[in-house]
Amino acid sequence: MSNLSKFSKLPRVYFIVLCVGACALFSVKSSAQVQLAEVYNQDSTVTISDYLVSEKYDGVRAIWTGEQLLTRQGNPIPAPNWFTAPLPAVWLDGELWTQRQDFETLSSIVRTQTANDDRWRQVSYMVFDMPDAQLPFEQRYKNYTDLIEQINAAHIKAIQQLRFDSNQALSEHLQALVESGAEGLMLHLASAHHRSGRSDALLKLKPYFDAEAEVIAHLPGQGKYTGMLGALRVRNQQGIEFSVGSGFTDAERANPPPIGSTITYKYHGYTNNGLPRFTSFLRVRGDRQHE
Repeated sequence: MSNLSKFSKLPRVYFIVLCVGACALFSVKSSAQVQLAEVYNQDSTVTISDYLVSEKYDGVRAIWTGEQLLTRQGNPIPAPNWFTAPLPAVWLDGELWTQRQDFETLSSIVRTQTANDDRWRQVSYMVFDMPDAQLPFEQRYKNYTDLIEQINAAHIKAIQQLRFDSNQALSEHLQALVESGAEGLMLHLASAHHRSGRSDALLKLKPYFDAEAEVIAHLPGQGKYTGMLGALRVRNQQGIEFSVGSGFTDAERANPPPIGSTITYKYHGYTNNGLPRFTSFLRVRGDRQHE
């Protein structure tokens, strides 16, 4: 029996439980109860060899419920029928992705309500989990890899997981990927069972940190930016106010994120006063992988 046949012939009760779980976890315009990552601290005492490591893809989080493709917020993704037709009646978690450093293009494809077939053919569904609360991630990795191999659809891909023995080896791998345009790495505890919400069993490692903040004011630009945005005044989740003045395109300076919206910014540690250091605008908040 093929692996795909094995999945399709699971006992009926399995699919009943799965359907009930999917219905409970995912509803339109509600947040999907998916697993979210903590930030990896290289000074921590975690044992690197206990984790499976994959590239952190710069895409849009996409949950396949067995019937429907949804964002992390639980909103339907208007993918073409041919895109989702090969997907099986099991829950998958992954990332819609085109290529490195191409998030804005991908976002415009995914958020267009009438799917454009030609543009969607640029998109891959990069699967990084096949959630099952009864199985450790190491087994789930094998399950989703076997399943996607049997599906044999070019646009549905299994994200590879690697093991490393030391922080040094992990750092060298991160550096090589970042130099090739990658966003960072994800570390998933091999023995961990799936559970929703933010979990230290799932860690993200980037060459910089990122966080979210609410826009509270627009500060005017000077010089070549006269009449445009100079900086955003923002308030982060800790209630700290500061300005973000770099990372904007000219188009974004001409039409800045509105007051009250939430942005993602990157930073490199903190000042002695507790302010984020070297802040730079990344994007208006969206459905990013594991965030």
